[in-house]
Amino acid sequence: MEAFRGMRISASGLSAERLRLDTITSNIVNANTTRGVDGKPYVRKIATFEENLQKEIDKSSGKVELKPMGIKAVGVEDDKSPLKKVYDPSHPDADEKGYVTMPNVNILNETVDLIAASRAYEGNITALNTQKNMISKTLEIGR
Repeated sequence: MEAFRGMRISASGLSAERLRLDTITSNIVNANTTRGVDGKPYVRKIATFEENLQKEIDKSSGKVELKPMGIKAVGVEDDKSPLKKVYDPSHPDADEKGYVTMPNVNILNETVDLIAASRAYEGNITALNTQKNMISKTLEIGR
């Protein structure tokens, strides 16, 4: 139904931003993880998304139309930026030269991303609540 399309779009935005928030949280938590289960340092993760379009055919003209249905998560990928080397010969994971390979996580960047993702999440909640109130008011008119 066309009336609920906006709610579906906002709901997909909430879901996408939730994944983004979880990914950023994982990055922050593992910012100092020098040895994971695989024995290697943690590599920063990035949530990726794409627009979710639905093809609809206009019955009168036969024309194909793409209608936005929100956003969908494509996956979580590893950041390709290089890992950092820090000189700390006393660290248990230091190499023979005394350098430790650290994750490629920058706490400042993650904090900025976290704020942006939480604002986008809040924006989707506001849009969803506004749409819900509009539908409710429309139903009250019919009484």
